[in-house]
Amino acid sequence: MADSNADTAPRRQKVQAAEVGTDILTALAELAPATSLSRLAEHVGMPASKVHRYLQALMASGFAEQDPLTNHYGLGRAALFVGLAALGRLDVVKLATPHLAQLRDELNETCFLAVWGNRGPAVVHVEQAVRAVTLVTQVGSVLPLLGSSTGLVFNAFMPNAETAQLREEELKLPSAPSPAALLAAMSELQRTHIQPVHGLLMAGVNALSAPLFSGDQRLAGVITIVGGEPGFMAEADGEAAKRLLTVARKISARMGA
Repeated sequence: MADSNADTAPRRQKVQAAEVGTDILTALAELAPATSLSRLAEHVGMPASKVHRYLQALMASGFAEQDPLTNHYGLGRAALFVGLAALGRLDVVKLATPHLAQLRDELNETCFLAVWGNRGPAVVHVEQAVRAVTLVTQVGSVLPLLGSSTGLVFNAFMPNAETAQLREEELKLPSAPSPAALLAAMSELQRTHIQPVHGLLMAGVNALSAPLFSGDQRLAGVITIVGGEPGFMAEADGEAAKRLLTVARKISARMGA
């Protein structure tokens, strides 16, 4: 009996340690993009010294990282890899991937899928073209809500409660549109389901975005074509826009919309 208890105790300790580690990882996600040690400790209800020990182990394995300038902590590359693997199980990612590859081949422009993350629109899959625009289309990139075609689609079709805080923050920026202009553009987007932008996020880079809907008519994601001038002009009534809308409708239909 004593030997059995001796074997069980280390296993129990490992389980408890794993539970603490996942609690801290979850808190890092909830407090993203970065947080101080004291705020993290308060969030998980643990002593800072204990949280710090676990953070050292998480950083050693790549699941957490520390900003050398602020000393704040955030999720690391390994956490991103695990998160993207989980996203790969979602219907929208599985269904969109082959369609994006075909669209990329047809247009020879980079196509990508974004979903709503805890910091806004997050790129989760990219089909790069030969003349790839890579600066804003890397997996894991978080795009602005009002400063990208992808973000504008999320702003138009996501519940207001989800987007309000980020929208209010971006409306304070000098480059932000006026509330009246934003409302008019949103109304047009909700009517056409296509959002063109020209040099909004980066000079000389244009994009077209369209929404994907699930069976309950909720926004499941946004697909985007992005390319540089003069090869890609992103006309709202052009052939690329028509192909994008067709693909978006096919994916949405497969999800029951």
